[in-house]
Amino acid sequence: MAAERIQKLLAQAGYGSRRECEKYLEAGRIRVNGQVAKLGDKADPASDDIRLDGRKLALAEVHEYILLNKPRFVLSTAKPEPGKRIVLDLVETTNRLYPVGRLDLESEGLVLLTNDGDLANRLTHPRYGHEKEYRVLLAQKPDTKQLEAWQRGVVLPDGTRTLPARVWLDEMHGKGAWVRVVLTEGRKRQIREVCAQLGLPVVRLVRVRLHTLRLGRLASGKWRHLFPDEVAELKGEPPPPKAPGARPKGPRNPTDRPKRPTRPTERGAGKGDDRKPARPGPRNPTDRPKRPPPPAERGAGKGDDRKPADNSGNPTRPARPTDRTRTSSDERKPDKKGPRRR
Repeated sequence: MAAERIQKLLAQAGYGSRRECEKYLEAGRIRVNGQVAKLGDKADPASDDIRLDGRKLALAEVHEYILLNKPRFVLSTAKPEPGKRIVLDLVETTNRLYPVGRLDLESEGLVLLTNDGDLANRLTHPRYGHEKEYRVLLAQKPDTKQLEAWQRGVVLPDGTRTLPARVWLDEMHGKGAWVRVVLTEGRKRQIREVCAQLGLPVVRLVRVRLHTLRLGRLASGKWRHLFPDEVAELKGEPPPPKAPGARPKGPRNPTDRPKRPTRPTERGAGKGDDRKPARPGPRNPTDRPKRPPPPAERGAGKGDDRKPADNSGNPTRPARPTDRTRTSSDERKPDKKGPRRR
């Protein structure tokens, strides 16, 4: 193995980002073959004895990447503090992970946990200019002047001026409003200090994106491992090739699972189905067609084309004589009433 810079070796072993490991060198906590190492020194872990605070440098661990939706009042640090919860208390892992980019105690949202020091340095170093997107709930709706001042940059109490940012109104929320903020720098409590300078009280602050990694619909306090294509996208590498015949990957979040398709009915195909329809028949017992009436024994029914029955030759049931004989139209007596008076 070729010699590498000591801060890079420490970051690969999971001791923090490169910038954090540089502080170990500046403090004189690292020794190589018994000599105190300095910033810029190189070493080969295969042949050199590298120790941090007297402990030998462990071999590089298998890189692990976890996306966490940090709740409020949880510290985004890897160092345990008595009486307070940290982000590592919310995940299950055996590796030494640390958060990439911090959120203050009252902020919530996306936190990336990993032991990949190179990726952590790439995502946090200002020279790469990776974007970080936030949703900010303000107690009141900002006016046009406040948004324009935020977009240009605001002078903070310590005299530094923030870089230009993309800020726009997302949606109204009662008397307040949700605002989207996209930053390319990461100062401590930057959004809260800018809002204080503009006179905009902050109610909630949620980070929803880090470079190409998005929070999605991951619930607060939940976590998941990153997929290989997400890691490659964060590193700016092409996605890994898929194995031939591999099944397509499913939803990344349990809440994104597709709904189960409805079962087709027993007597017919579903809507839009290409299967043959079922045999026609009554769906309800009450919809069954009525039976045709039996043929008349003593005569034809009204409007029937059959010949009327001849009862004249029936000796047992002679025809019943009528009391009144109807006359034809030409034999009817004229009406006794005279013409109507006008």
